[in-house]
Amino acid sequence: MATKDADLSSLRIDRSSQGAGAPRKSRLVVKLFIWLLVVAALAAGGYFLKKLLNPGVEVQLVTASLSSPSQANAVLTASAYVVARRKAAVASKGTGTLVFLGVDEGDRVKQGQVIARLEDSDVLATLHRARENLRLVEADLNDAKQSEERSRSLLKRGAVAQAEYDSVDARYKRVLAAIDAAKFGVREAEVAVENTRIIAPFDGTVLKKNADVGEIVAPMAGAAGSKGAVVTIADMSSLEVEADVSEANITRVTVDQNCEIALDAYPQQRYAGYVSRIVPTADRAKATVMVKIRFRKYDQRVLPEMSAKVTFLAPGAASPAESQPVLTVPASAVAVRDGRQVVYQIKDERAVEVPVQTGRTFSGLVEIKGGLKDGDKVLGKVDEQIRAGVTVTQKTR
Repeated sequence: MATKDADLSSLRIDRSSQGAGAPRKSRLVVKLFIWLLVVAALAAGGYFLKKLLNPGVEVQLVTASLSSPSQANAVLTASAYVVARRKAAVASKGTGTLVFLGVDEGDRVKQGQVIARLEDSDVLATLHRARENLRLVEADLNDAKQSEERSRSLLKRGAVAQAEYDSVDARYKRVLAAIDAAKFGVREAEVAVENTRIIAPFDGTVLKKNADVGEIVAPMAGAAGSKGAVVTIADMSSLEVEADVSEANITRVTVDQNCEIALDAYPQQRYAGYVSRIVPTADRAKATVMVKIRFRKYDQRVLPEMSAKVTFLAPGAASPAESQPVLTVPASAVAVRDGRQVVYQIKDERAVEVPVQTGRTFSGLVEIKGGLKDGDKVLGKVDEQIRAGVTVTQKTR
């Protein structure tokens, strides 16, 4: 009974103090987060205020690129295309089915080489008949000739009448004429057979196949669905460049003027050339005059229909050497610091000094022999404000 009546209130856990501590901790976390936001805002504001008050030196970037020394003598640049002076779309004189094609694109052919052949069974049969006809009429030649000689001898002795001799002589002459006609028939049949053979007209390279085996080939593609040319060939030793020069600039171009040719496919390679002809007519639609430029020397990389750029050099300028272009930057991008030639690049919004080795100067450009590579960006104009570590901002156009 004593245990039953005991006071157990002293064993109860008091949770009032713990309940009050939890909201206090939450409030501290919120205050700390707010203070962090305030500090971040102040830091950002200070950064932007510093940028506003000290924006840095405004600069313009340029790109180190490959340039040709011949640009110093350039008076005009024009777009152009490589063409072959000697080029032919080889076709057949006859009509028929193409049964043989012995070349492919890129193959070299010799003058007189059989490139292709049409179906020829009908013309071969005609040729055989013509030859047999010739043999037939030639068989009468010996008899007719002997008869004519015998009659002439008898006529001299008065043994035959003149009329009889004239008949024999006429027969002999008819045989001779028949033989000549038969020979022409044979030659005609031979030409028909030759027309089924498609022959290379000159030494060259096959640029394109215009027809395939099984297709109908006809002169000038006269029949519906037929092909005219079988292949297109070009003499690769006759390549030249055709440029359209504006009428306003044609006075800057003269025959034999030295040029520099750069193919779009190989921009780092330059070829020496000269103006061979100025076509004496203008294109009314484009207001241009065609100028033909010959290569002084070129290699197998030059192909017909390649696009190119032609630089016309000043009259009297020497023919450019076939040399590689050099890496250049504008002369204003190079400065002298502590006896060294340097350029400046941007890193983390600050100017970084880059020592370089320079070479020739031409057309406002400086050759860079070391320290940069093609495509590097540098400050286009360096003055006394530009030093290593100076804050810079890129000029916006």
